[in-house]
Amino acid sequence: MSNPKIAFVTILILFVMLWAPFGQYDFLVQNWMKIGTYAAPLLLFAFFSTRTEKTVFVLADTKLMSVLFLVAYIIHQFEEHWVDLFGEQYAFYSDVNQLLLGVLNSQNSTIMPLSPESIYVINTSLVWLVGILAIWRSPEHLFSSLAMAGITLVNGISHIILGIAKQAYNPGLLTAIVIFLPLAIIFYRAVLAKTAGVGKQVIVSIVWAFLAHVFMVAGLLAANWFNLIPETSYFAILIIWSIIPIFLFNSEPEVV
Repeated sequence: MSNPKIAFVTILILFVMLWAPFGQYDFLVQNWMKIGTYAAPLLLFAFFSTRTEKTVFVLADTKLMSVLFLVAYIIHQFEEHWVDLFGEQYAFYSDVNQLLLGVLNSQNSTIMPLSPESIYVINTSLVWLVGILAIWRSPEHLFSSLAMAGITLVNGISHIILGIAKQAYNPGLLTAIVIFLPLAIIFYRAVLAKTAGVGKQVIVSIVWAFLAHVFMVAGLLAANWFNLIPETSYFAILIIWSIIPIFLFNSEPEVV
């Protein structure tokens, strides 16, 4: 979308429709990953049908790669939250809660730290919102795309570390290995090769993504286990952290 004001208003309307309580919230909490799955082909169609560049695929093309990162993450969400490698549905919810309760030494607790509402807001903020903002701000703002690459890389590594620690499959592990790591590494390498002085932005994007995961887990426990903050405050923190990348590094490095 060429008009930035129209693009911003469209993004605002989209996420108000996702998060505001219009009576659709319960439906979206249960079905958001299905909606994302069906939206992914439309996202690709909308991008490629309006694309005017002669070059179809350039690894340092931040708008193209931002679209691919978001689609890749939607595929990952399918494996995590809809149907995993073994055909289990909604396996991430029970898998992570079992892990958290084990760490908290409360395996018999009836309280689940990770709620369906938390899963919904985590994925629509730290993934969908970050990805949409990256698409919107590219190619003028490189860091937004780097942040999307960072959240993809860090999440992929966390799945792999968990798989190694447990010596077992976890929902999302396959796409983390096959899609996330290769895509993020390829993009980072292409940007580093084509853009002078971008090393600091790459490092900060990975730190931002790592802290996103820290806040995600720490805030989840603070809200849903220790009752230190309301869950709505936790959601607000996630949303604010998702928006931060568009305000960082607004002076772009030089393309070589």
